[in-house]
Amino acid sequence: MPKHGKKYQELLKAFDRNTFYDPQEALEIVKKTAPAKFDETVEVAVRLNLDPRQADQQIRGAVVLPHGTGKSRSVLVFAKGEKAKEAEEAGADFVGAEDMVEKIQGGWFGFDVAVATPDMMGTVGKLGRLLGPKGLMPNPKTGTVTMDVTRAIKEIKAGKIEYRLDKAAIIHAPLGKVSFEADKLFDNYVTLVDVLIKAKPAAAKGQYVKSITVSSTMGAGVRVNPLKPTGK
Repeated sequence: MPKHGKKYQELLKAFDRNTFYDPQEALEIVKKTAPAKFDETVEVAVRLNLDPRQADQQIRGAVVLPHGTGKSRSVLVFAKGEKAKEAEEAGADFVGAEDMVEKIQGGWFGFDVAVATPDMMGTVGKLGRLLGPKGLMPNPKTGTVTMDVTRAIKEIKAGKIEYRLDKAAIIHAPLGKVSFEADKLFDNYVTLVDVLIKAKPAAAKGQYVKSITVSSTMGAGVRVNPLKPTGK
């Protein structure tokens, strides 16, 4: 077990780690106990009763958080011709085609999200081994392979996040910053959790949401009642 400093041990006294809190109360605790001097990110970890090894129990998608994440994200768009021009006008940070593929093959990863028009995927596919492990590969399921590049860019800039079930059957996602008002964090939380509940696979059995924990970057995890994941 890792050893934590005095500051961390002190914040543990501010709440009961064995108690299941309503989500709004849990988020307020996270705000009050965030120990760092910088504006920490508030995160949620949702453990689902799924087997990630089964194709019919995979969950992956994207959602626009109503209050954003508090972090600006740079967008790369793979497009040509009119679509490239449209991407530039919509506020993409980088736009290109084969030139961008070569740049990435050379070791450049100066962007947070990649978007591609469908006709570019044959070219972008060459980057699978580079972009895939970093979670940067454009994908239709997350709305990043699309002809509507304007909408994709605006949603990403507005606070669109991607979510994906990991090998431990957990979905990790940011909810905003500690400096956000508690109500805004709660709105973001409910938006995400509602999407995950609606995405429940038909193959899922038993209690779908096994556990939920919210925390700040440097703070301790606060448990949310999994039987009432949105507090209702």
